[in-house]
Amino acid sequence: MSMKIIKNMTMIQIKITPEIITRAKKKAATVGNLQGSITGSLSNVVGAIGEIVVRDFTGATEANSKDFDLLVGNRRVDVKTKRCNTTPSPNYDCSVAAHGTKQDCDSYVFVRILTDHSKAWILGEIAKSEFYKKATRYKTGDIDPANGFVFKADCYNLAIQELDSVKEAQS
Repeated sequence: MSMKIIKNMTMIQIKITPEIITRAKKKAATVGNLQGSITGSLSNVVGAIGEIVVRDFTGATEANSKDFDLLVGNRRVDVKTKRCNTTPSPNYDCSVAAHGTKQDCDSYVFVRILTDHSKAWILGEIAKSEFYKKATRYKTGDIDPANGFVFKADCYNLAIQELDSVKEAQS
């Protein structure tokens, strides 16, 4: 597996290879419409890319659970992936839809993927309990004061700079 990794603060930039895309398409084909997905099945490939780059980076084991995606050592990790048009900045937000509060996981790892699928950024990780202590809750129709975005679903947001570095699986 060839993966070009560039570390920048907690963010890890990864070049998305054709091999990663092939694996993601195969994985996405096995997944139906994800419960609570804001963008529906169109995001299955993007979500699969996010899971694959985190799995490859951390040495995690795929979990295939409704509550979490990966086992990183003994941590049950749910990967949250968003598409983007530019390199993420530390002040950009990571989001968890309100229904995500029910997921039985230990932490979230956030990923951004360029819309052309050329690059991904593993933004960081945070314990689920810590995320909800620090995050701001928005309701459908609320307007984000930082950028004017109108929320399409209830969710919680937290800036990338509030995340910890992603830790690899311990043997």
